[in-house]
Amino acid sequence: MIGSLRGVLVDRCGRGEHAVELLVEAGGVGYRVVAPTRAYAGSPALGAAIFVHVHTHLREDALTLYGFPTRDERDCFEQLIGARGVGPAGAVTMLSVHSPSALRRAVAADDADALVAVPGIGPKSAARLLPELRARLDLDAGVDMEVVGPGAVPSALGDLRAALAGLGYSVEEIRQVLAGLPEEGRVEDLLRLALRDLAAAR
Repeated sequence: MIGSLRGVLVDRCGRGEHAVELLVEAGGVGYRVVAPTRAYAGSPALGAAIFVHVHTHLREDALTLYGFPTRDERDCFEQLIGARGVGPAGAVTMLSVHSPSALRRAVAADDADALVAVPGIGPKSAARLLPELRARLDLDAGVDMEVVGPGAVPSALGDLRAALAGLGYSVEEIRQVLAGLPEEGRVEDLLRLALRDLAAAR
């Protein structure tokens, strides 16, 4: 089982909107690695050294490597695919929309809207997934449980999502604009950036 790769990034190409395929050459062998777009949106550059934490996924008809820049992201991916109804492709999509810490905060806060922002997850699926993910994700990793109580939204992005929904923007518009914003900051500043980006997109 391959647990990591250290080599040179030879190529990078998209695999849909939420996944990217990296070609990592290590020891004279090129390994095709599927990764979340958020993790490898623009770096490292082609020809640069790269270290990838790898999950080896073996099925009867295929062996696929999934890669992540940190061990935390790989661990989160492995926790996600253990949940009922979440396969590797779904887990990659989740980690393209949310970082592991943002996902843990959303689950700890029962923020179903954050899950609905992930393509392929509707309100009913989000309601079913929340208790499942709460049991599987390591919510103590990067989440202050004294601050995050039931129904709370500990992230500025949660407040921003609610504000944009109140202004009439769709779930898809909100998902796309949040993907390009920092996870932390004042809600007022993030809202200004979001409205600018939404206006430019229309």
